[in-house]
Amino acid sequence: MKRTSFRTGFSGKQRSVRKFAAGFLVMSMALSASAKEGTPTGTVTPVPGSVPPAGIAKPKSTAKSKHWYEIGVASWYGTKFQGRTTAGGERFDMNRMTCAHRSLPLNTWLRVTNLKNHKTAYVRVNDRGPVADDRIVDLSYAAAQTIGLAGLGQVRLEPVSSNDPVLAPALLAQLRVPVVELLPLER
Repeated sequence: MKRTSFRTGFSGKQRSVRKFAAGFLVMSMALSASAKEGTPTGTVTPVPGSVPPAGIAKPKSTAKSKHWYEIGVASWYGTKFQGRTTAGGERFDMNRMTCAHRSLPLNTWLRVTNLKNHKTAYVRVNDRGPVADDRIVDLSYAAAQTIGLAGLGQVRLEPVSSNDPVLAPALLAQLRVPVVELLPLER
């Protein structure tokens, strides 16, 4: 009994030629779609992060770097939470420059600016919150006092890296401790 193929009436050799042609067509369409439109053939397209060969100018970046910030309502918390354990595992101290934020990584340093009086403070995220949905951050009592926040207020949050040249002097200024110059000891 002779078996019949239900696929097509083509023989094996004709099928393989058709498969090759279909594959070639798909491949050429993919390559033409991935080619940059308007790039003439024979020009050098720089690879990001590579050093251009001598005599070829480095392309200038027209894109601006993105700077994250957040503007919204801030509140403060104090005596009710004094001594309780924070999400970071430390005891909450309302007299330290800390805050609670929903999504920023713990131990992130932030510059908090009161948009009403433009006073600024540097705080560290050590807790999760705020509980109220209409707020973006809960400041410790000390941080709220530093920026002149009584109750609720509009603030701007900006992340600050630990190697920021403005951070260290600002933190020393927030301590309200006079810097003492050490004099050499006489013998």
